Amino acid sequence: MKKFYGHSAYVQSAGVKSDMEIDGFAVSVCRELGVELERHRVRSFDEMEQWGDDLSGFDLVVALSPASQRRALDLTRYFHLDVEYWPILDPTGLGEGREDKLRSYRQARDQIRDRMISRFGPPIQEQT
Repeated sequence: MKKFYGHSAYVQSAGVKSDMEIDGFAVSVCRELGVELERHRVRSFDEMEQWGDDLSGFDLVVALSPASQRRALDLTRYFHLDVEYWPILDPTGLGEGREDKLRSYRQARDQIRDRMISRFGPPIQEQT
């Protein structure tokens, strides 16, 4: 999101559960677009609250899985948030070898990119 839209909006990623390390295949395919995820840390909505993020300050939650959609809709009981569900391919566990796995991750990455452009318009920053 920051790669395409810069700092025109405050963006934070969160999941249903937190894993300390981001998936290496996701790191690889995002690097192909100039998006560096090596230092990215996956965290949950609960962790965001515990660390002081004010969830009421967000306008929109984009859920990429049914589980994250349920959790985001749960939050709407306490906060005024719009929730959109973008059904994106879950590439984990797909493909036999490295190239097959990368192909699945690229497909998911491209689905997210296309949904962002459809929802928020063309990128405002020059892409490399």
